[in-house]
Amino acid sequence: MSALAELRDSLALKIRGELRLNEPMAEHNSWRAGGPAERFFLPADLEDLLVFLKALPADEPLLWLGLGSNLLVRDGGVRGTVICTRNRLKLLTLHEPGGIEVQAGVPCAHVARFCAEQGLVGAEFLAGIPGTMGGALAMNAGAFGGETWSLVRRVTTVDRHGRLRQREPGDFAVGYRCVRGPEQEWFVGCDLVLQKGDVSASRSKIKGLLARRNETQPTSQPSCGSVFRNPEGDFSARLIEACGLKGFAIGGAQVSEKHANFIVNTGKASAADIEGLVLHVRNVVLRLQGVELMPEVKIVGCRAGAA
Repeated sequence: MSALAELRDSLALKIRGELRLNEPMAEHNSWRAGGPAERFFLPADLEDLLVFLKALPADEPLLWLGLGSNLLVRDGGVRGTVICTRNRLKLLTLHEPGGIEVQAGVPCAHVARFCAEQGLVGAEFLAGIPGTMGGALAMNAGAFGGETWSLVRRVTTVDRHGRLRQREPGDFAVGYRCVRGPEQEWFVGCDLVLQKGDVSASRSKIKGLLARRNETQPTSQPSCGSVFRNPEGDFSARLIEACGLKGFAIGGAQVSEKHANFIVNTGKASAADIEGLVLHVRNVVLRLQGVELMPEVKIVGCRAGAA
């Protein structure tokens, strides 16, 4: 029996969730590309996740995954364990007037709709974020002028030993698409605070934001969402388009004809194609526009053929 299988069997005696070996990561990210994860864990719930973390070796590499919408997994795959919270940490509840509790695996769009149904306003922009609340917290995701941490009252984190902590926004340095906090802690939930408002108006706003998104973004093709952060006072899409890069392709990866800050998988793009195109766009914009674009997307794993 291999060491991977032995670890799976030893953990299986303690957990209720599902632990897979050599799981194809192309099935778990929105670019639909990339190699396998050595181990891939789907916890049954938060308590099961804590049991799993406590049973893992202390030096086990961990990668946390929601919808995989801001992630590029290289073709050589991921060493260690991927923990997938999507639809696993799925608590979403109204716990006091103007406040909701959300676990990390809940899609942001579900949060937006839930708030509207409860007559709470201010979270409509979450409908335009194609990820989970865990990912939104980790990068201060935003859309249509709104940002995640503007709603946060407190968060719940877990460390690699399975210990939970309640933390306040002041425990984190929060900026544009950037959140820095205690090392080796990951978000598993949050409390959001909103205002009471008009249900029909909130639903109408969400509908309008989604229509705008569909009109301006290539939502029918695999992508990670926006590839680059907007530089101060400008837009990455404008800079990329000004360089004549709309439609430019490397292999199966292409700069979207619809929105220049999107790179789409036209059918059979490898992660190497996508990463190569990200680098090409950065280099061309720097050379022609004098602006260094900073990626929003997180690139993980090993290149194909790497030991």
